[in-house]
Amino acid sequence: MSERRGCAALGVGRSGVRYRSTKPDQAPLRMRICDLAKSRVRYGYFRIYILLRREGWRVNHKRVHRLYRDEGLSLRLKRPRRHVSAAHRERQPAALRPNERWSMDFVSDALFDGRRLRALTVVDAFTREALAIEVDQGIKGEQVVAVVSRLTLLRGAPCAIQVDNGPEFVSKALDRWAYENGVTLDFSRPGKPTDNALVESFNGRLRDECLNANWFLSLADARSKIETWRRHYNESRPHTALGWRTPQEFALAAALQAAE
Repeated sequence: MSERRGCAALGVGRSGVRYRSTKPDQAPLRMRICDLAKSRVRYGYFRIYILLRREGWRVNHKRVHRLYRDEGLSLRLKRPRRHVSAAHRERQPAALRPNERWSMDFVSDALFDGRRLRALTVVDAFTREALAIEVDQGIKGEQVVAVVSRLTLLRGAPCAIQVDNGPEFVSKALDRWAYENGVTLDFSRPGKPTDNALVESFNGRLRDECLNANWFLSLADARSKIETWRRHYNESRPHTALGWRTPQEFALAAALQAAE
């Protein structure tokens, strides 16, 4: 069918079909904005705009702001002060191998008599293994360090750990441990639990299948039952995101593939 007849049938103007955009290519400007953001990690879009103008780019601040936002370069203004191991700007990429990235969070529950308990959950973002569930009536930053130090001795240190902005995670003790071990602490944005969705999903399974299904008569009883569930989760429970394999089976297959 000719262009004329096709446009007539669709009710579309031929000038619109033939139109070609004359907008200049934005790729060089995008690349330069990203380069400046990576080298000056605490610069906002307007300061980057000033640098671009000094370099001779003829661009207004609104275009810089739009490209800056499109590239996901917005600063996290509420990152902990002087937290040298915190991720500065970019969201960390998805884990591509075991032990590359961990996720940590807390779950609260109670004993049968109403006394509160807390559980620190640590999950491998690639294999979905529950690496540890530390249970106590109160967990401080030093105890978090003890847990990740124990896991590091067994598995090695990860490249990054995804955490929220809780006081245990912004503590100087965890920051120092991360700095000494070359680990990046990737903090979720305030009010955005979906930034750490993996461990949030795991905590939902823990609550539904273990915490809500048991009475805990004592702290020792809680630790025993939760550890039993953790082993079941890793060794026997099929995981939808892993093709209905268990986390342990998936981790073993990943290790064999890496060895080939």
